[in-house]
Amino acid sequence: MGAAGRPRVVCLCGSLRFQSLFESERRRLTSRGVIVLGPEPIDEELTPPRREALGELHLRRIDMADEVRVVSEGGYVGEATRREIAYAREKGKVLSSMEPLAL
Repeated sequence: MGAAGRPRVVCLCGSLRFQSLFESERRRLTSRGVIVLGPEPIDEELTPPRREALGELHLRRIDMADEVRVVSEGGYVGEATRREIAYAREKGKVLSSMEPLAL
């Protein structure tokens, strides 16, 4: 449980190229009573304005979270994820990752 007896909220961040890892981590955390927020794949062309809007949407997920968990494989952390990590740090969020990263 998180603050005030409510479930902990974790926001998953990382490249959607690791979609299967996102899904397995979402299931693992949910089975432990954690509310999981994360990006969803979009089935449309991502124009620069649309990509920017979705990036801002994800920052709002981080705002709602108690913890930000980085989903990656082989140590890959892209530019957008680095920005999200920096934002989470700025907001004082707990940071964790599925694999050792230089967070």
